[in-house]
Amino acid sequence: MPQRTLVKSPPELWAEISDEAALGRHLEPLGEIRITRTEPETTVAWEGDRVRGTVALEPSGWGTKVSIDAEVEAEPAVEAPDPRPAPRRSFFQRLLRRPLPEPEPAPLPERAGPSVEDVEPVLVEVLDALGAANRRPFSRG
Repeated sequence: MPQRTLVKSPPELWAEISDEAALGRHLEPLGEIRITRTEPETTVAWEGDRVRGTVALEPSGWGTKVSIDAEVEAEPAVEAPDPRPAPRRSFFQRLLRRPLPEPEPAPLPERAGPSVEDVEPVLVEVLDALGAANRRPFSRG
C-alpha cells in the first residue's frame, strides 16, 4: 500500500479523489472505475473490473498523508478445451515409425482487467499526480 505525505490541504485533495471522473482519470490504466463508498473528508472506496481499492486522507503536520490501496481479484481458472483435432499419423508415418510433430500450444485466452503487477506502478503514479503542483506558485493567471 503506497502512501505519501503531500503538501496539500485535505479539502484540496478530497475534491480530487471524491470526484468519480477525476479519480477515474488517475486510475485509467486499471480500467473504468466507480466510487462505491465515501467517508466525508477521509476515505473513498472504489472498484473496477477485477480490482477494488481505497484512498484515505489523514492530516499530517504540513500536509496530508495519502494512502492508496488496491487488491486484484484472482483470475478464474478457465481451461478451454483445445478445439483442434488431435494429430493423426499417416500411413507412411506408421510404416516408417516416425514420431508425430509436436503440436503448437493453444493460444491463451486474453485476460480481462489488470494483473497484480500492473497495479503498484499505477498507484505510485496516482500519488505523484496528486502531489504535483497544479499551477506555479506566485504567478498571475
